[in-house]
Amino acid sequence: MEFLAEYGLFLAQAVTVVAAVGVIVVLIAAVGQRNRGESDGHIEVHKLNDRYKDLGQALKEATLDPALRKETRKAEKKRDKKDAKRKSKAAKQHLKDDPESSEEKPRLFVLNFHGDIRAGAVTQLREEVSVLVGELRENDEVLLRLESSGGLVHSYGLAASQLQRIHGRGAKLTVAVDKVAASGGYMMACVADRIIAAPFAIIGSIGVLAQLPNFHKLLKKNDIDFELFTAGEYKRTLTLFGENTDKGREKFREELEDTHLLFKDFVRQNREVVDIDQVATGEIWYGQRAMDVHLVDELLTSDSYILDHLESHGVFEVRYVPRKNWQQKLGLAAENALERSFLKLWQAASSRPEQ
Repeated sequence: MEFLAEYGLFLAQAVTVVAAVGVIVVLIAAVGQRNRGESDGHIEVHKLNDRYKDLGQALKEATLDPALRKETRKAEKKRDKKDAKRKSKAAKQHLKDDPESSEEKPRLFVLNFHGDIRAGAVTQLREEVSVLVGELRENDEVLLRLESSGGLVHSYGLAASQLQRIHGRGAKLTVAVDKVAASGGYMMACVADRIIAAPFAIIGSIGVLAQLPNFHKLLKKNDIDFELFTAGEYKRTLTLFGENTDKGREKFREELEDTHLLFKDFVRQNREVVDIDQVATGEIWYGQRAMDVHLVDELLTSDSYILDHLESHGVFEVRYVPRKNWQQKLGLAAENALERSFLKLWQAASSRPEQ
């Protein structure tokens, strides 16, 4: 009986916490609806050359003999100071000889795109590209680390269009697929001058999918009427609750085929080396197989690509960070509080001795 009483108390505490968080979330949502709109954000830029240099230095110092560590640091500081003075002198002389030119290394800008079914990350991508196109020089390059299983056609079409803006500045665009670039993900990837992929990354499919349930029989069985009014013969081809017709199904298939045709044409225009009839079957390919059918150009991870450019390029990771409004911050705080509360309750219940 004592165990049941304690369990009842535990359950009451849990329900109270859930109810309280629920009220907070509802209030946040209500206020958020009144304050809808795009929040300002900011661009973050991290120089990866320095990051990898610091990591390598940390490893080097950790593995050095203690007696050599101090002398090594002193020698490296002396060398860095000498190199900085030499570069500064050379740059000044170069600008004096040719004020219109620049001796700077070419730059590799690294972007990241993690796509969901709605391609929600396109909001960040468009801001990052907008910043870059104003700064890109002819010998610069953009590397997009892409991960997406695809999604809505119009959303990924917009994401691909954002990448096409880079070509207008004469810069090279490389897309790296470490895990997956399927369907809409490959629609984005094929815009690149070069596509690299990990050996077991999933590439493709170049296909179109649509599916939806129909509850007409269930409603009819329970004597529930559903009425749908449209203006235009094909305003609604298939419906969730009404009775679908063969004519509507046929029109829906025609629309899918037309979308597939547009997808194939887009890939054909951007990757002329691809035999579109061979690859546009809705199949997927792993990295090596994808290279065999020219869907990718090289088997290489994004990490290897970046490391290969550290000496020859200034490598910068660019990320647009949206500003969170107070409703989002409060929602995140409520979520963390809920998680902590459940953890404490679970720990308390687990620590009680069995009766």
